[in-house]
Amino acid sequence: MWITKMRQSSQSALRVGILCMLMASVAGSNIRCTDTEKRALLSFKQSLVDDSNILSSWESQRDCCKWKGITCNNQTGHVIKLDLHYVSDYYSAEQPLAGEISPSLLQLPYLNYLDLSFNSFEGLRIPSFIGSVSKLKHLKIAGAGFIGTIPDQIGNLSNLHTLDLSRNSAIAVNNLEWLSHLSSLRVLNMSGLNLSEAVSWPQSISKLSSLIELQLSSCNLPNVNPSSLPLLNSSTSLQVLELSDNLLKSSIFSWVVNVSSRLVHVGLMACQVQDLTIDGTKMSGSLPEDLGRLSKLQSLSLVENQLTGSIPDLTGLSSLKMLFLSKNKLNGSVPESMGQLSSLENLDLSSNSLDGVITEAHFLNLSGLKSLDISKNPLSIDLSSDWIPPFQLRDLVIMSCKIGPAFPKWIQTQRKLHTLYITNAGISDSIPNGFWDLSSSLVELNLSFNQIHGKLPNLSSKNCTYFSFDLSSNNLYGPLPPFPPNISTVFLSKNTISGSLSSLFAMETPSLFHLDLSDNLLSGELPNCWIQFQQMLNLNLAKNNFSGKIPHSMGYLQNLAVLRLQDNNFSGELPSLENCTELGVVDLGGNKLTGRIPEWIGKRLSKLIILRLRQNEFNGSLPSSLCNLPALQNLDLSHNRVSGLLPQCLNNLTAMYNEIDVRLILGLVQVVWKGLELEFGENLKYLRSIDISSNYLSGTIPDNLTSLYKLISLNLSRNNLNGSIPEKFGQLHMLESLDLSRNQILGNIPGSFSDLTFLGVLDLSHNNLSGRIPLSTQLQGFNASVYMGNEGLCGKPLTKRCPGDETDEGSSATKGSEHDDIEGDDDGFVSFGFYLSMGVGYFVGFWGIFGPLLLKRSWRNAYFKFLHDAEDWIYVKTRAAKARLMQKRR
Repeated sequence: MWITKMRQSSQSALRVGILCMLMASVAGSNIRCTDTEKRALLSFKQSLVDDSNILSSWESQRDCCKWKGITCNNQTGHVIKLDLHYVSDYYSAEQPLAGEISPSLLQLPYLNYLDLSFNSFEGLRIPSFIGSVSKLKHLKIAGAGFIGTIPDQIGNLSNLHTLDLSRNSAIAVNNLEWLSHLSSLRVLNMSGLNLSEAVSWPQSISKLSSLIELQLSSCNLPNVNPSSLPLLNSSTSLQVLELSDNLLKSSIFSWVVNVSSRLVHVGLMACQVQDLTIDGTKMSGSLPEDLGRLSKLQSLSLVENQLTGSIPDLTGLSSLKMLFLSKNKLNGSVPESMGQLSSLENLDLSSNSLDGVITEAHFLNLSGLKSLDISKNPLSIDLSSDWIPPFQLRDLVIMSCKIGPAFPKWIQTQRKLHTLYITNAGISDSIPNGFWDLSSSLVELNLSFNQIHGKLPNLSSKNCTYFSFDLSSNNLYGPLPPFPPNISTVFLSKNTISGSLSSLFAMETPSLFHLDLSDNLLSGELPNCWIQFQQMLNLNLAKNNFSGKIPHSMGYLQNLAVLRLQDNNFSGELPSLENCTELGVVDLGGNKLTGRIPEWIGKRLSKLIILRLRQNEFNGSLPSSLCNLPALQNLDLSHNRVSGLLPQCLNNLTAMYNEIDVRLILGLVQVVWKGLELEFGENLKYLRSIDISSNYLSGTIPDNLTSLYKLISLNLSRNNLNGSIPEKFGQLHMLESLDLSRNQILGNIPGSFSDLTFLGVLDLSHNNLSGRIPLSTQLQGFNASVYMGNEGLCGKPLTKRCPGDETDEGSSATKGSEHDDIEGDDDGFVSFGFYLSMGVGYFVGFWGIFGPLLLKRSWRNAYFKFLHDAEDWIYVKTRAAKARLMQKRR
């Protein structure tokens, strides 16, 4: 009986529960937004400009809870979220919202989330009434184009958890005092705002006790004054701190160290941070002495800043695994305490000004060290010959440090090396035989710029898997050895290696990308087997004694970007390279090549930047197809036997008047510059030059040559050119070197030559020029020899005067040119009357001003007060201007 009653009671309770849920569900399904809030939203929409009809669902007959971007409370129907942030899509034509923000938002009393980010409210100020939307917890208006200042009323949003004002670059912030009222704030993002005037920003941030994430990158943050920092920081919750891309000095460390005990990610250091990375911020100052207190720090990277001073004692960094301080201005010696960092695995101190001696003490307890780079410091490495390091390195880079003269024997103890760079280290020893079997994992070897001597062994038989091999600029001799089959880069330039290239073809090396054997004593004919190197990008065999014809099989090198065969003894006609369409540099100068310059150069090699065929025996006319090289910046066809006319299409050489993006590594190229043959490297991409001198060209200089506005050097000397110089030659305003000498050019020097203000080298000698030399600082500043051999020229700097110029020194007051005549008359006129008038004027003016000052005290006091006030005004303005300039520089 009792059980039956219990069962009936349970069934009744279940029925009641189900009925309640059904009623709640039905009631919930009928919840709609209120009419008042709908009208407020429609008013808000009306103030917007919606060109892409983003708010098409906002219709008065529909429930506003179902409108795009609207979220309502599912029990009350009140609008709680308005999210209309714009998402940029490359493939979409949708435009962001614009217009104005209506104060009708105040009629949404339960709104706690507002996101209008990345819309287009250009030129508007942040509305102050937003500070009255009292229930807001999340306010995001990033990248919306707002200007002006942040209204203080934002500080009234005491419930705010998230505030994102970032990427409104036109907003300037003078102070952040309003932040102190946002006691619930957890995420603050003001990246990209101008905070340069917010000098008390650390104090303001320190009052946000609930803050978890702070984003202040690219804010022009002012540097911190350590004496003004708060003694006690209440923001113990901060975990993420981003201060990247600000010109901060190292005084910021004092604030960051105390900002929070819970930091896990920071662009600066903090007490318990494990990963501290501040790369490329131009931060200046010295490393703090208490840096070693960060006992939990595992990675410290301060690369590419402007830090100065010495490296402090870091022995307290017992957990440190990675230390990167490269590309700064650190000086002094490397502290021996560095050798106590027993957890250290990666150490990079390169590109500083560290000096002194590195000894065994610096590595005493570094048993886990895997990567070491101390390059580009004036350091000396003094390690005993029998020293055995406690570590096994994977990467060792020591460039431009003093190690030699002996080859360091301790290197042979490193059996796990992948990368070994010891360049410009003063080593004048031979390489020990055992070195070549050092490590089967060694893939990059660079011992260049030393004085290493001896022969290279047969590397194909050694226990090595070189990927890159560079022993250039040494004293190696003997034949070229076979290389491992998987090698991709071989640099052996500037040695005395002799013999032929036969060993290069003895082993198949299909992965060979870069081969530089220039400036050696190699000889013989090139094998016609280049088809096996179809992946090759860079081939440099310049400055050797190769002879014979250039092999036809080089035409199979379809990926070749750089071909340098200059200064050898190659002969015959140039084989077809028309399939090598990636070529950017072709230098075949200083050989004995014959035949016509091929048409396919202009038709097929459209990426050509440098074409250098000087000092050969090419003949025939210049192919007009050369005008089809839009990237060509350096054309040198000098010292050949080319005849005919200059092409009339030279204005098609686009790179000679437009900027182009040169991404190809050009290397060193010899260019005749201002009469001297010089090697240009990185700066070659800025040099536009044409040199077709010492040929048999005839005809006139094309007028359209003057449209090559970026041309810096032009040499057409020692030809048979005639006609006149184009009148618009002055359009070549960047021209620094011009040589038209030893032709048959006639007529006047165009007056536009006066516009060639950068001209530093000029030679117009031995032509048939006539008339007056135009007047300009440059043209009259040259030696007269640059105009010699032109019988009809006159005027300075030549001694020959032009018709109408004065010829009789004794009659200079009545004869000569109009200019000299006036000048002589003026001198005669002012000899007495002018000086008399000047003296009387000076006397009257002086006593008219200073007389009353001497005789009347009130005038005197007023005058000197004016001078004092003017001095103060100038001083203040000068200091202010200096301060602004220093801020910009930082």
